[in-house]
Amino acid sequence: MPLALRHIFEHFTDHPEVLERPWLILGKGPSFASRGNYDLSQYKVLSLNDSLRECEAVAIAHFVDFDAYERCADTLSERLDILVVLPWFPHFNHEAGRTDLLTLAARHVALAKLAAEGRLYWYDLSSSPVRRGDYPVISAYYFSSEAAFDLLATAGVRQVRSLGVDGGTTYSAEFSDLTSVSLLANGHRSFDRQFESFATVIARTGVDYAPLDMETPIRVCVASSASEALPVKVLEYSIKKHASSTVVVVPLCDAGISIPKPIAPENRARTPFSFQRFIIPEVCGFAGRAIYLDSDMLVFRDIVDLWRRPFGTANVLSAYSSTSSGRKPQYSVMVMDCSRLEWSIQDIVGALDAGELSYEQLMYDFSLAHANAVIEPDWNALETYKAGQTALLHYTDMNTQPWVSHLNALGYLWVRTLRQALQEGAISRGFVEDEVAKGHVRPSLLHQLDYGIDDAILLPKSIIAADAQFTAPYRTLESHQASPWRSRLLWLRASVRARYQSTSLYRIERRIGRWLAASLGR
Repeated sequence: MPLALRHIFEHFTDHPEVLERPWLILGKGPSFASRGNYDLSQYKVLSLNDSLRECEAVAIAHFVDFDAYERCADTLSERLDILVVLPWFPHFNHEAGRTDLLTLAARHVALAKLAAEGRLYWYDLSSSPVRRGDYPVISAYYFSSEAAFDLLATAGVRQVRSLGVDGGTTYSAEFSDLTSVSLLANGHRSFDRQFESFATVIARTGVDYAPLDMETPIRVCVASSASEALPVKVLEYSIKKHASSTVVVVPLCDAGISIPKPIAPENRARTPFSFQRFIIPEVCGFAGRAIYLDSDMLVFRDIVDLWRRPFGTANVLSAYSSTSSGRKPQYSVMVMDCSRLEWSIQDIVGALDAGELSYEQLMYDFSLAHANAVIEPDWNALETYKAGQTALLHYTDMNTQPWVSHLNALGYLWVRTLRQALQEGAISRGFVEDEVAKGHVRPSLLHQLDYGIDDAILLPKSIIAADAQFTAPYRTLESHQASPWRSRLLWLRASVRARYQSTSLYRIERRIGRWLAASLGR
């Protein structure tokens, strides 16, 4: 009787109940050693390569490399409850093969036995030389974990956890015998590369994913007012684009917690959202972690890097500035242990009114917390950007923030991110138009979106002129009206910069700089 193999998605179609279950991807990384701390029976388990040999609860054994399957063939022949999944064209020696699974089954007795028992399934992998079926192609660029995760998420599984999928460069001790056999044998320096694909799958499918040993979801609380709705959405898109775990973004202006106004003018918030960071523990139910960010930011790296930082004895981790910046301490990027921050915004404002607390102690000394400034400046780069190094860009100059001004030298990064979000459907064109109509965003931005112009230096003068009637929302705020000299100085600085940036010399310098950067591959 000829062998017949089925696509793994057919199995999920026949058994839709398994899509409703949470799944666990089991790898060989260091966290595998902690498996005894969890009740794995609540998960359907998909094993990666040799990890199945150390776990009795495996439902699906997944392989990309045929040599990894062969190492496990004897174990699979004895464990009749495990389904086996490989690409239609498995890899050999970490290279895409050209021998299909059906041909291999005809040559290998153990594989043929799996097929005869109805336990062997296949799928099309992105590296395959030919696509065989009509089902979606599964992607993997570096490691088999990427294919396994994409397979589950694309099939319709809504919650996935992992254990032993850790990044780094080592296996758990249980697999020390494989160190010289398969550890990074494909030539990559670290397992960290797999998380780039994880982020893409999460953004595309909306699957709820996190490592089993990590608090989830990642909660990012963003300081904002109604007029920052668009920058908040652009920030959210930039976070999720790079995040290898599920992220929930909470605009604090929508939290529904009223913030009292201090009696003394010198104690009042400098912006509508200066005090919002102090309501985060209440927003989070005084439990778990939270990340605090301002709305005027863009993220370029995986925010899991922040989320998993150890607190030690601190209850707040903050970013530190370079010694040359001359700025006061920045608490605009923080990781907070909400379970150890018993803040009440009413009590805080009460202490300001009673003279028990000053604005400087509250905002610059952050005296209400035990803060440890251990987050690198790359995670709070103030008006600076270095490709491949900057993790978070902070547009701190309110006069030139790219949604209200065309003068920001790094505005092209923000506009580019907005255009990507529009292309992927994360933000709608109608939403941007509404924000322009409300006076929250400069009108010239729509021209940039219509013509694919990232850098506002290329905008026609007639379009720039349309912004002349636009007044940035922050200019109407009481806090800025209360500081006329500060506002005047900021305006003067922006005016000087604007005059220079309107000159031909500046345009020539920018074009030369871009040409040099492109020529040097930067």
